Amino acid sequence: MAVAKERYIVNEKGERIGVLLDIEEYKEILEKLEELDEIRAYDEAKESEDEAIPFEEALKEMERKRDKDV
Repeated sequence: MAVAKERYIVNEKGERIGVLLDIEEYKEILEKLEELDEIRAYDEAKESEDEAIPFEEALKEMERKRDKDV
């Protein structure tokens, strides 16, 4: 991931209240977060004593959980 140039939105007091990102940086961050979610789910499943399920089914379950949380 490339180093992003920091650009902030500030309020009338000069306090940072937001960040501006190029759309490509934003998309890359989202992809990395999704990848991290998948790695965490894999690690949790590996540590669990539950019955194994196919990978594709696990991904669908993660997506359902994520949609429910949003």
